[in-house]
Amino acid sequence: MNHDQASLRSEICRVGRSLFERGYVHATAGNISVQLDAAQGGGFLITPTDACLGFLAPERIAWVDADGHQRSGDRASKTLALHRRIYEAEPEARCVIHTHSTHLVALTLQGVATPDAILPPITPYFVMKVGRVPLIPYHRPGDPQAAEAVAEAIDAARRRGVPIRAVMLDRLGPNVWHDTPGSAMATLEELEETARLWMTVNPRPAPLDDARIEELRRVFGAHW
Repeated sequence: MNHDQASLRSEICRVGRSLFERGYVHATAGNISVQLDAAQGGGFLITPTDACLGFLAPERIAWVDADGHQRSGDRASKTLALHRRIYEAEPEARCVIHTHSTHLVALTLQGVATPDAILPPITPYFVMKVGRVPLIPYHRPGDPQAAEAVAEAIDAARRRGVPIRAVMLDRLGPNVWHDTPGSAMATLEELEETARLWMTVNPRPAPLDDARIEELRRVFGAHW
């Protein structure tokens, strides 16, 4: 194992512990993966199946090659196929995080704003840091059809000129991606916090109007 890969293993453990301690994941729900470049050994690191993200050990993180064959660590999460499909569909993604975050799952049980955007643009940071999040219809955990549905959503968003960095799996939870584990965690935090605001503020807030969203596009390069 080279130094770069060892550092990423430690970072996955740090992020997993942080998410667990703050209640973004519970029990053995959720998983984290990182795509490795050639200098890091290639393939992917992913948390093991049925592992608690709060108690990960760096040496037990699964390492799989580009074809999905296990090279070391404990058995890879059953969501590996979904993570790999996200990396294929979104070349800029280097880390994918999946959780069963409470308010986001509750939102799908209660009813999302629209299938194309589960939450309206109620805060500037949600628009800037997350953007539109489409709903992926229910599939059982590990169903390969879910991976294809997520890839189709990524492709459709790109064709519309509004690339996405998260999807919501109906009744299961969000998948978010970014260039580092820390950045992916921040995206998840903003998404879950927006769901919490949307579900607890009464009456529900009006979304930002078109002029304010256009300003966020112009000043910060936001995608909405």
